[in-house]
Amino acid sequence: MSTTTSHTPEPEGAARPIRLIQNEATTEIPVHLLFRDDPAPVSVPVTPAVVGRRRGTGEQPRVRRGPGAVKARPAVEVDPELVERPARVLPGGVGVLGGACGVAGCVLISWWAGTLPGLAVRALGLPAVDAGAGLGPVQWAAYAGAGALSLFGFGGLARGRTGRAWVLGLFGRYRGTVRRTGLLWVNPLVLRRRVDVRLRHWRSESMAAVDANGVALRVVVLVAWRVRDTARAVLGIEDHERYLRECVEAALSRVLSQFPADVAPNALVRDATLRNTEAVGEALTRLVVADAAPVGLEVFSAQPTRIEYAPEVAAVMQRRRIAALDAQHRDTVLTSVVDSVEDTVTRLTLRGLVELDDYERKALVKDLTVAFYTGRREHSS
Repeated sequence: MSTTTSHTPEPEGAARPIRLIQNEATTEIPVHLLFRDDPAPVSVPVTPAVVGRRRGTGEQPRVRRGPGAVKARPAVEVDPELVERPARVLPGGVGVLGGACGVAGCVLISWWAGTLPGLAVRALGLPAVDAGAGLGPVQWAAYAGAGALSLFGFGGLARGRTGRAWVLGLFGRYRGTVRRTGLLWVNPLVLRRRVDVRLRHWRSESMAAVDANGVALRVVVLVAWRVRDTARAVLGIEDHERYLRECVEAALSRVLSQFPADVAPNALVRDATLRNTEAVGEALTRLVVADAAPVGLEVFSAQPTRIEYAPEVAAVMQRRRIAALDAQHRDTVLTSVVDSVEDTVTRLTLRGLVELDDYERKALVKDLTVAFYTGRREHSS
């Protein structure tokens, strides 16, 4: 709404009249126009300063809105250099060959030193030695080298399985992850930590929570997840399974605090309750995914499988629900009885079967109401 202001000459010394602008929109009036002495009318464009309010009484419509979107917490910070990378491993045949060479070296050294039993010499087809060199420093050094080769060859053999991985560490540093399957050779000096990287389901115990109205609940959640980054899941946190459980519990308390367990029968929005498991599951999954992703856990879904009242409030809520159902049933029966009585009296009167005055009509309505209501109660019971 625009307003055009003009100035009319007034006698000198006359009091300036007080003007009160009462409209739906307030506009900016330049200050220099209020004290302008020029009698010529000047049109100045004005710009709205306040948006027009709702016409009428000014009362805003009351609309029951659903719970707002649950905001995710700031993501946890993890060492950016701690990222899964493949470890350096060798085929298992290399380890077997190295171990076999070490064992053969020990046998040859024993034959050279003359300590190999004659039965073993004949079984291996080695030439007999009359006088061996004996066990001197050279022989002991050769024994140590061959034994170390044998231990490293056979000690580093490992079997990789599908769905399992090893996180390797050496002297406190991350050395990579092994996801290969089959017979492998891994440095026997490294520390191996086995991790299950398969898709897994975890069903929680009954967890305590409260809804938007403060009603105590017990909730069971089913989570589908797997380890995506083994380095962060094993080395970034102490126990990734425990961390996931705590993330689910924290997210559940935040989500349920946005949804009421139930709404009144005349509420405008019925889907914004815990009965809408799809909305609750989406909000819970979104929060758990945001909390678990920085530590290498991939969550596919987190769905509540059972939501029930806590034992201390279950009996009260059951009595309240039974009372509400009973009141609704009574209202339905009473409405049906009144309709039946009205239809009966109207038919009798229109067809001329009876002629009733006001007293007789009231008595007939009373008798029919008692009869119909008694019959409905006997039929329902």
